[in-house]
Amino acid sequence: MNALLKFFIAAMLAGMVGAAARAGQVQIAVATNVVAPIRVIADDFQRKTGNVVVLSVAPTSQLYAQIEQGVHYDVFVAGNDVLPARLEAARKAVPGTRYTYATRVLALWSPRQGYVDPQGDVLKDNQFNRLSITSPDLLPYGRPAMQVIDRLGLRSAVTGKLVERRNASDTRRFLSGSNTELGFVTLSHVYKNSRVERGSVWIVPTSLYDPIRQDAILLETGKENLAARSFLFYLKGPKVGQIMRAYGFHR
Repeated sequence: MNALLKFFIAAMLAGMVGAAARAGQVQIAVATNVVAPIRVIADDFQRKTGNVVVLSVAPTSQLYAQIEQGVHYDVFVAGNDVLPARLEAARKAVPGTRYTYATRVLALWSPRQGYVDPQGDVLKDNQFNRLSITSPDLLPYGRPAMQVIDRLGLRSAVTGKLVERRNASDTRRFLSGSNTELGFVTLSHVYKNSRVERGSVWIVPTSLYDPIRQDAILLETGKENLAARSFLFYLKGPKVGQIMRAYGFHR
């Protein structure tokens, strides 16, 4: 082996060791509803930076309770904007680091192919027997569904047909093919790889409901973690926007 080749190999190894030494680890509390795109984003972030990402997945309210109780996470990638704001107000998160990384898209969906038209006229025609919605007093999209109904002037027509879903289990039953033929969900429930996976859907215009924001924030326990700050910065990038849209979210 000649001296020049030895030099290049030594330099390459030194670079790899240096990168490994600089690499960090970030503990991310991520909401269940957004874990699919966040896993893709985390993998890409790891490849590009050498930082290790550890995801802890649970409903937003459960993660919030854990953070309140002192469980160590560096970053909170939540399923709404309410609980990150509470952590910021309570000084359990770093002020000024909270921002909306995605918004949910409301959709009228049926498991039946061709049942829902692209303009949503099936809702206005009112020929369905039951309409499934998340209870309006629950986060994150119960209230927006009722806003759509009200802004279309349909409340009196559909009130007797509403079936309220009280929790995530009810939503899973609806999505798996209950006897409720039509319901409001967020697009991410039925969308992957830039297409609706099954059934038929009307993507509701955002002018008919208030934004359904999802915020991320740097937690106090992660404020000195450069890898955590790097991940939050990366989450704002254009490639992340493309990934989020492919899973039915907006930026």
